Amino acid sequence: MTFAQCGARCPAVPVALLVLASTVAACGRPPGAATPEDALGEVSFGAPCDEAVLEPLDRGFALLHHMTYPAAQASFEEVMERDPDCALAYWGAAMTLFQPLWPNRPDAQSLARGWELAREARRHVRDDGRESMFVATGEAFFDPDGNPDYWVRMERWEAATAALYDAFPDDREARAFHALAELAIASRADDPAAVHRDAAGVLAGILAEAPTHPGAVHYTIHANDFTGREHESLDVVRSYGEIAPANAHALHMPTHIFVRLGAWDEVIDWNRGAAEAARTQRVGAAGEYVWDEFPHAIEYVVYAHLQQGDDAAAAAAIRSLDATPGLQPSFKTAFHHASIASRLVVERADWAGAVGAPVRAPSSLDWDLFPWPEAVSWHARGLGGAHTGADDVVVESLDRLAELEGRAARSGEALFAAQIEILRLEVAAWQALVAGDRSGALERLEEAVALEERTPKHPVTPGPTIPARELLGDLYATLGEPGPARDAYRASNDRAPGRFNTLLGLARASAALGDDGAAREHYRALLDGAAASSTRPGVLEARAFLGEGDPGPR
Repeated sequence: MTFAQCGARCPAVPVALLVLASTVAACGRPPGAATPEDALGEVSFGAPCDEAVLEPLDRGFALLHHMTYPAAQASFEEVMERDPDCALAYWGAAMTLFQPLWPNRPDAQSLARGWELAREARRHVRDDGRESMFVATGEAFFDPDGNPDYWVRMERWEAATAALYDAFPDDREARAFHALAELAIASRADDPAAVHRDAAGVLAGILAEAPTHPGAVHYTIHANDFTGREHESLDVVRSYGEIAPANAHALHMPTHIFVRLGAWDEVIDWNRGAAEAARTQRVGAAGEYVWDEFPHAIEYVVYAHLQQGDDAAAAAAIRSLDATPGLQPSFKTAFHHASIASRLVVERADWAGAVGAPVRAPSSLDWDLFPWPEAVSWHARGLGGAHTGADDVVVESLDRLAELEGRAARSGEALFAAQIEILRLEVAAWQALVAGDRSGALERLEEAVALEERTPKHPVTPGPTIPARELLGDLYATLGEPGPARDAYRASNDRAPGRFNTLLGLARASAALGDDGAAREHYRALLDGAAASSTRPGVLEARAFLGEGDPGPR
């Protein structure tokens, strides 16, 4: 059952907070849902502030849990004006200046402002218990003394939230922020799966008491955005759109799980709603930019359309992005520009187009800050060069990928460096294949597979440009070895089900092995997931194999 089909069977949820009304596309939540468009969910922080400001203060914390940072900051600033002695308003404003789980990093100005707000919060603390310990978590991150490295700050913040949680284990907000902090550093843990499992357990305790708590719902989805956990708490995932039906990030977040399930219609519908809501959200000192949640939603739309073989719809979504000026100049914006352009050519095996994939575009962004996004473009170019015989492009791409990998590692961004290393190994594998080095090609790609499968997916992306196991299947197919190719495609489909090219590879490998029954099954799955209007060659191939002919667009 799709989310859109859920209707009256979706659980009804209470509403505790209201925000200024905004509109969102009707596909953003199930028909008939009764939740007001301006709902945010249930937060009651219990701050020792003037009673008159508690509603906007709780609204700010709800928005903070939704990671709607610009609107949250506005709410906290309103409280600071109305009750200058409210310590937690200053703390909340500081917390909007760094964004756990996102790839954006606070600049020097944001760090200085965060420390100023944290100190102001400390000056207005009214008790040395709960309120003081919340303020201490902000101080832990923004304190300029000691090691200024971003990840050292994050570890200090996580330790401070752990102390808060230990002191107040029954406090909903203490539990929520501690779970968030655990997830934020999970990729650096020896056992990230255990961290995700533990965080989900903490959040489940909150949800048992407050099913519409935005932090508990939101962070549960992040906890389950991990291989092997994607089927957990689907009722919670499906509730988020009703809890905050006009909030761009709330409309987007369930699709982290829908992507993992191969539920392409839901990915498209929910992200269209998210994009519409985000397009009107202005950020920057003077509101001069469109929030980077907009390109974030658009990439998920493009990704899903490509899995349906609907290249025209993917191109239309890209045009909507290109026609939107003034995007926030952030890591997310850089990543999505690079990734979308790369997906469009690589998913369609447009290798001539891949050779010319745009690099460091748009030029208005400071690309020196974004080695991983730039690497995505060079990966596309390198694969394009290998497939078209442009050896110079392959060499140039590998050199640049190695340089970008080193830069990410030197900056302390181990996860970014690992992602770039995967891209470099994939291009190197195809370079070896073209050179006739079968064993070298397989060795490099197997190394990429192993690295990808032990590296957690970053929340910025719906998934790799090409899953390494799918690419391994392509490599075996190119070598004329359908048995290993089918094994690789099967394993890839287990991790990332329903991808167009994985299903096509499975069908072709099965047919090559003489297993027409399996080939028919996989071709049928491909057609069932494809858009009715798709004219991609793989769709026409599937119709022909199944004896449906080529009726053209339906």
